[in-house]
Amino acid sequence: MNMKEIRTLAKEIGLKPGKKNKTTLVREIQKEEGNFDCFASAVNGNCDQQGCLWRNDCIPPVKKKKAA
Repeated sequence: MNMKEIRTLAKEIGLKPGKKNKTTLVREIQKEEGNFDCFASAVNGNCDQQGCLWRNDCIPPVKKKKAA
C-alpha cells in the first residue's frame, strides 16, 4: 500500500496522518483498529499475524533491516 492510500485510510478512521512516516502511521492505524501495533517489527522476518492487512508491506522492511 502506498503512502497516499495509507493516509486516506488513516483519515477514514479518524486519525491525522500529518507528515508521519509509514511505520509510525501504520502502527497508529493498527492500534486504532484494536490490533497489535507491530508493523515492521517481526523478529527474523517471522510473523504469526497471517490475516493482517499490512503483512505484504511489513515483512519486506523487516528483512531489509536484518540485512543492514
